[in-house]
Amino acid sequence: MEINKISVIGGGTMGNGIVHVFAMKDFDVNLIEMNEELADKAFKTISSNLDRQIKKNTITEDDKSNTLKRIKPITGIENTPSDSDLIIEAIYENKVAKLNIFNKLNDIVKSDSIFASNTSSISITELSMTGRPDKFIGMHFMNPVPVMKLVEIIRGYSTSDETFKQIKDLTSKLEKVPVEVHDYPGFVSNRILMPMINEAIFTLMEGVASIESIDTVMKLGMNHPMGPLTLADFIGLDVCLAIMEVLYNGFNDPKYRPCPLLKKMVAAGKLGRKSGEGFYKY
Repeated sequence: MEINKISVIGGGTMGNGIVHVFAMKDFDVNLIEMNEELADKAFKTISSNLDRQIKKNTITEDDKSNTLKRIKPITGIENTPSDSDLIIEAIYENKVAKLNIFNKLNDIVKSDSIFASNTSSISITELSMTGRPDKFIGMHFMNPVPVMKLVEIIRGYSTSDETFKQIKDLTSKLEKVPVEVHDYPGFVSNRILMPMINEAIFTLMEGVASIESIDTVMKLGMNHPMGPLTLADFIGLDVCLAIMEVLYNGFNDPKYRPCPLLKKMVAAGKLGRKSGEGFYKY
């Protein structure tokens, strides 16, 4: 099966970025959201991000127009086109919500459609138990999707070689770099990144250094483009906590214990950039 028709479930930060890159590479993409307001918001975000590319002289006005013409906003998962060759789920990081979506999709789309999840840490094998495990795979794009080259391609326990090859080749067509990863909590990127961020938060909680000092040490001492606390705000502290909990529960290892300060800040609604305040104010 050749993959031509793409449907993306969720138009948030990751979802609209995924739609953006597929449409830029001449794929017809269905952008599926819960309601019309969210679908319109996602479409406008893509349009604004394309405007940024025009200002940087990386694309033209015609490129923008053609890209937007290839995007079709759709309201309701039940209206996902049955002839979709690939459905990518890109909702928030919650296993139950993701399972519900794939259970519904099984009865809607054709039997040879490939299911993919953009999850950053949840088991692909567990998600694939909703059906068609041989055609289930992880496609973990990095944020911001139009800029970042890496895509972790996660093989579940039963993912077929054919499915893996199709998704790997498709990722290359997007001019992204596919990296094969096996299905363990946090995969590679977040298994390494999140404990570092968590340790930076412990360092702050224990009064070892200030927010600015911790970030400066990692930027100037380790040549990181941004400090771990700035990065946590960018990712979202609720997302960081969710991933740490997946690691902690998945490995039953105390080294993945979420920092109490992280838990307290999430409880207080201090989630980073998206809430206007995290370790920094925005």
